[in-house]
Amino acid sequence: MNYCNRFLVLLIFTLFFSNSFAQQNNARDKVQIFYYGWYGNPDTDGSYQHWNHEILPHWSNPKWNNLGHHKGGDDIGANFYPALGNYSSNDSKIIEKHMRMIKESGVGVVVVSWLGKDSFTDKSLIKYLDIADHFDLKVAFHIEPFYKTTSELKEQLSYLIKTYSAHHAFYKKEGKPLFYVYDSYKIPKQEWSEMLSKDGGKTVRNTVLDALYIGLWVEKDDAKFFESSGFDGFYTYFASEGFVYGSTTANWNFMAQYAKDHHMIFIPCVGPGYSDTRIRPWNEANFKSRNNGKYYENMFDAAIKVNPDYIGITSFNEWHEGTQIEPAIPKKAGDFKYEDYGKDPLFYIKETKRLADKFLQKK
Repeated sequence: MNYCNRFLVLLIFTLFFSNSFAQQNNARDKVQIFYYGWYGNPDTDGSYQHWNHEILPHWSNPKWNNLGHHKGGDDIGANFYPALGNYSSNDSKIIEKHMRMIKESGVGVVVVSWLGKDSFTDKSLIKYLDIADHFDLKVAFHIEPFYKTTSELKEQLSYLIKTYSAHHAFYKKEGKPLFYVYDSYKIPKQEWSEMLSKDGGKTVRNTVLDALYIGLWVEKDDAKFFESSGFDGFYTYFASEGFVYGSTTANWNFMAQYAKDHHMIFIPCVGPGYSDTRIRPWNEANFKSRNNGKYYENMFDAAIKVNPDYIGITSFNEWHEGTQIEPAIPKKAGDFKYEDYGKDPLFYIKETKRLADKFLQKK
C-alpha cells in the first residue's frame, strides 16, 4: 500500500471513530439530571447556605409554624447526609468531583438550577461550564420562578444567553438552548403565548432568545395550558410518584401521546425516592422509600416504556427533598439518625449508569 492510500485509510478510520464518539456523546444528552448549586459553607462563602435550611411552615395548619432553621454542620436540612459534608457549590474541587460522578453515572446534560443574574446560583457558572466541558458534559438551565412577568424573564434570559451561550458546554439542541421553566403555571397562558407563540406580540421566536422552552406539567388540566401557551414541551420534575398528575407514572402514556399529537417534547422525570421531613415535618404522606433501588428502577422503567425523547433525573443533589443520587453516608446527630444507601455510598451513581444504558439501548 503506497503512502497516499495509507493516509486515506487512516483518515477514514479517524473520521469514523470520531463520528462514533460524537454520536455516543449526543445519545447521552438524552439523559439529563437536575443539579443545585446553592450550597455554601463558612470557609468558602462566609456562612452556611441551604445546609441551614428553614423548617418550612404548613400552608394552613398553624401547628407547623415558626419552627426555626437547621444550623448546618451535623444539623442539616436533609434526611440524608452527604459524603462530601457541608460543601460549597463555589468550590472548584467539589464541582470537579460532582462532574466526574455525573459522567460516571451515564448522564450527558447537567440541568443547573438558576435564580437569575447576580444570584448565588449564578456566581460560579463559568466554573461549572469549564469543568463540565472537561468531562464532555453539557449544561442546560432550570429556570426557577424568581421573576414576576415574562418581560422580566426575557431580560434575565438576555443576560444568560449573552454571558454564557458561546461556551462549548452550553447545551443546545439543533442550535437552540433548552430551558426548563419551573412553576410555569404561575404566569397566565396568554402572557406566555405573547412571548412563545410565533405570532405573539412580544415573541422570542427567530430572535436571540429563541429556545426550546419546556414547561412544568402538574395537573391534568394543564393540557389546556399547553395547547395555547407556546411552550415547546413539558416535563414532570417531581420524584414522588402520585404527588401530582404529572408525576403519576400511570398518566405518562396519555402525556406522551399528547406530546406526539401536538408536536411537543415530553420529558418524564424519575427519582430514587422522596424524603423531606427535615424541612417539611408535616409532609410524611409524600415520603417514598428507596426500597434498595427498586423505586428508582420502577420509575425509570415507566419512563422508558413511553419512549420519550429525553428522561430527566430528579436529582443529583437536591438534598432537602431526599431525591439525590450523590453519595450519602450513615450519620447520627443527637437523637436523629440520617438515612443512607446501605453499604455502598456510590450505589445510585452506579444504578443511574445501568438504567441510563438500558434507556439508550432502546433508542
